[in-house]
Amino acid sequence: MLKAIQNLGSVAYYYRLKPPHAAKTNAFVSTSAKPLSCSSPITRPTNPFMFLTRKTRSLGPVRAHSTPSESKMDGTSSSSSGSARKINFCQWCGGQTKHDIPDGEEKMRAICTLCEKISYQNPKMVVGCLIEHDNKVLLCKRNIQPSHGLWTLPAGYLEIGESAAEGAIRETWEEARAQVEVMSPFAQLDIPRIGQTYIIFLAKLKKPHFSPGPESLECRLFSIDDLPLDSLAFSSMVVTLKLYIEDVKAGSRKFHYGTINKRPGSSPSDTHAYTLDHHLQS
Repeated sequence: MLKAIQNLGSVAYYYRLKPPHAAKTNAFVSTSAKPLSCSSPITRPTNPFMFLTRKTRSLGPVRAHSTPSESKMDGTSSSSSGSARKINFCQWCGGQTKHDIPDGEEKMRAICTLCEKISYQNPKMVVGCLIEHDNKVLLCKRNIQPSHGLWTLPAGYLEIGESAAEGAIRETWEEARAQVEVMSPFAQLDIPRIGQTYIIFLAKLKKPHFSPGPESLECRLFSIDDLPLDSLAFSSMVVTLKLYIEDVKAGSRKFHYGTINKRPGSSPSDTHAYTLDHHLQS
């Protein structure tokens, strides 16, 4: 039974954009293209209210599951077609599972041989903010793996009990110590191969203050022409910022939807080796 419980723990663990140990590190250095005050309240903003201009489709409930992070982007999960990872032990009682297609379903599932519960694996939602200030965009240089030292929009996994906008505001505070107001949704990017959906919001600073949180080495405002597209942490960030640049040059912000697929045979670390499929905008 002890071995079963130990195995259960390893199965239930999932990779995060921000590993649990990251919060123990401290590196507070801040620079910006335009000097801004880096003194900000150490208390986290509470009760943020969001007013979104578009209706969004409700997503299904999240169940206990295991999902790789974008560090394993596009092909280092269990299969290149995005099939579920194999679960050998029940996430509720620790019993051994069998893999079969339950009655009335079409996909292979892990079914506990003891309690008969079915383990479902569902996509994870990543939320973040694209923050505009003085015609510049706020980026964070990662102080954690994966992609340590590369730039990203402040973003991370949505927590239980949060709305997508609330999660994006929290992640921005944690990574950039910035208090922001969400203006509108900007992009939904699905990455089926690794079981993730990104929701990125356009936002603005409530106050011109920011500084790196424990998971960031540096926070900086970049003009459109100076965005570090070759030093971004993930393909999702490359896609988001390229769409944003196109919108800025066209003179209007749109809402974008698309599916990110890695090009066959490319390296997981090659953030530019992707196609953006089913791109819709409104």
